[in-house]
Amino acid sequence: MARSSTDVSVAVIGGGVVGVAIAHALAGRGVRALVLEAEHELARGASGTNSGILHTGFDSVPGALETGLILRSAQLRDAFLEAAGVPILRCGATLAPRSAEEARTVAAVAAAARENGVEVRLREDGALDVPGEAVTDPVAYTRALARAAVAGGGEIRTGARVAAIRRSGKGLTLGLAGGNSVTCRVAVNCAGLHADAIARLAGDESFAIFPRKGEFLLFDPPRGSSLERILLPVPTKRTKGVLVFPTIDGKVVAGPTAHDQADKSDWSVRGEARAEILPHAVAMLPALEGAEPVASWAGLRPAGRGANYVIGASAACPRLINVAAIRSTGLSASLGIAEHVAALVGRAGIAVGAEQRLRPAPAPVADERWWERAAERGRAAA
Repeated sequence: MARSSTDVSVAVIGGGVVGVAIAHALAGRGVRALVLEAEHELARGASGTNSGILHTGFDSVPGALETGLILRSAQLRDAFLEAAGVPILRCGATLAPRSAEEARTVAAVAAAARENGVEVRLREDGALDVPGEAVTDPVAYTRALARAAVAGGGEIRTGARVAAIRRSGKGLTLGLAGGNSVTCRVAVNCAGLHADAIARLAGDESFAIFPRKGEFLLFDPPRGSSLERILLPVPTKRTKGVLVFPTIDGKVVAGPTAHDQADKSDWSVRGEARAEILPHAVAMLPALEGAEPVASWAGLRPAGRGANYVIGASAACPRLINVAAIRSTGLSASLGIAEHVAALVGRAGIAVGAEQRLRPAPAPVADERWWERAAERGRAAA
């Protein structure tokens, strides 16, 4: 097969929700980016195996970069969802304490939410209602962003794994597995679990990514009743804990776990997951007592070692912009991250124009529900 080379202004490495959101933001500003996704389709990693919850940022640390990008994304989201026809369940969430200590934590969360400008209601019983929390189909969301990027002149290329990065003139040449190459003025590293490996190809060893496994159990609505709200646990310093939430197609999900591992290719659901999830889920939704899950899956969150939301030009290779260690909030923050990165691309010398709203092509009829695809990946990994 003959080798080929492509010349673009911006190459985005990684076709998860953050990568395609960046391509969408750039296309809307007159920059035609090329997305290079190693897998055979988009959203095969953390983007397609998460909860699908769109967070408001109510419980995020005030003043943190992550918080600012979640809050900005929430401002941008409704217009995109409406234009793209992405399904959304605007159900709200409730955080209910079960002890005096948890009640103090919930009160502190309420105070932080108000500082973040997020609407919450602290009830007399100590429970916190967050009306803006919602649920979507994360794969449909990712695909809609990709269609909008293409509508604006961007390109999506799957089965395109970046295997080498070298400096060439005023830009970079990305060598692809199989021998083809892409020359670009700026590359944006959104490779998720493998963002550290991509950075190292450019001589950047400033951060490391490890997989934090989050496992989920899916149930039919217990006793024939639907779940009306997201039920949130009181968070700890390490994790937000196990939650119970509805899907847009009426199922009930409990999870995730938070299991740190070394293997970035192990998407299996551990035997211990059920015991780690169910007691917490039943405490929040007693109707799940004795219920049998009809599906399960695991997502691998790209957690940074001592780092979170590593976003900026690489000190080792300034033409490479890292967007790494985005953890579990990437879906919620994706539009804010994309706007932020578009500004960074402009500072790198690319002509970035004023924003124009892009209208994606209509969504094709899905042949499976997103959680079925996630569950199939888990079964294949077992």
